Amino acid sequence: MPFAPQLAAIRFGCGLSPVLTPPSDAVGLLDGLRAPDSVAERFPIAGFADYDRQLAEVARIRLRARKTGARDTDRPRIVEIGKGLAAEHRGWFVNTLLRWSWTEAPLRERLALFWADHFTARGKVMLMASAGFPYVEDAIRPNLPGRFADLLIAAVTHPLMLHFLDQSGSIGPNSAAAGRVKRMRGLNENLAREVLELHTLGVGGPYGQADVTQLAELFTGLTYRYGAGFRFRKNLAEPGAETVMGARYGGTSALAPIHAALRDLAAHPATAQHIARKLAVHFVADTPDPALVAHVQARYLATDGDLMAVYGALIEHPAAWGSEAGNVKPPLDFIASACRALAVRPEALQGLSRKQVQHHLLRPLALMGQPLMRPNGPDGWPEDDAAWVTPQAVSARLRWALSAPGVLCTDLPDPRDFVDRALGERATQPVRFAAGAAESRSDAIGLVLAAPGFQRR
Repeated sequence: MPFAPQLAAIRFGCGLSPVLTPPSDAVGLLDGLRAPDSVAERFPIAGFADYDRQLAEVARIRLRARKTGARDTDRPRIVEIGKGLAAEHRGWFVNTLLRWSWTEAPLRERLALFWADHFTARGKVMLMASAGFPYVEDAIRPNLPGRFADLLIAAVTHPLMLHFLDQSGSIGPNSAAAGRVKRMRGLNENLAREVLELHTLGVGGPYGQADVTQLAELFTGLTYRYGAGFRFRKNLAEPGAETVMGARYGGTSALAPIHAALRDLAAHPATAQHIARKLAVHFVADTPDPALVAHVQARYLATDGDLMAVYGALIEHPAAWGSEAGNVKPPLDFIASACRALAVRPEALQGLSRKQVQHHLLRPLALMGQPLMRPNGPDGWPEDDAAWVTPQAVSARLRWALSAPGVLCTDLPDPRDFVDRALGERATQPVRFAAGAAESRSDAIGLVLAAPGFQRR
């Protein structure tokens, strides 16, 4: 099947928009990744350095309180910073929805969420709870059109990943600091295991426990501390060389061997197969055509993990263009694509109160099964449709479709026009009839958004 602009906007983009034209060909779809990230400038999200400065202030306040015993005096400032971070978090979430609504490079937004999920990392303490957005802004978004190895290194060594997988507390058994740093509890294998099992080779990949342990020893020295950001601490690193997947790294405690090991893992054929299948599952079908996976895998290996070439291989294969509706949209994609279909004005979303964001956006996301930035584990959100099609989740989707658009968009479009704007070629006669026969405009819009043609991509 040849390139289909409307299907491309739905399957590889953020959905149809009444004011933004779908890409006319695969070149246009991919060129959006090469263009300046103008939508990020229009709807900014802070990087982790700005976020970390606030965490550092909290750390200084707490240290001073421990020394002086004046904890009650300092608590109001900590509460103030916490509330400020929570407000920023809501603003970043709103700006994420606005990016989806108004981007002219929709593949970028889809890939940002895909790779953020592939490299899942989240805060485990209250003050780090909002760090997911800065993490994506720093580690994921700038590396979308580059090589997988560079994306891997950026994600694995980011402060949030080190925090999430407790890497900063890992110490080499024979390191200079072993036995002398009380808060260190020994070697931690969390990061090494997830890099091998989730980030590169995949579950059941060609590695064993010895590789996990050796990679964990190689990773010792990767740390993060409030206010100081990422640091490589030689005194925590295990001395000598480590052998991972038959290759030796190190000999001296340094960051370069860690990068070398990650680049070798990125180049492994098992990684190529793992990444190719994940992309095909996410964008095309829960059970993708093996020929599609093989085609993407071959392009990955031929280009040393050049992601632009990999995306191109995915988009050019005929199996990616089946006319039947594809995967069920996860809740965040559903809400964001609805905002795009409604062309929700920036001032309308940005003007929502804290309670409105909670009631109309965050709580519904959780009820649909996808609490914002809170996957259950390091393997991220499930891809299979069954995870999202549960009685509670479907009920929550329907309630949101019927109630939220009237709050987010005060001038709802004519439902008879909205059917075509939101569904395009997927608009069916029953949906057209339902939109025209509904008792109110908001009910009609809700029925369109609840239609199978909109719920799938």
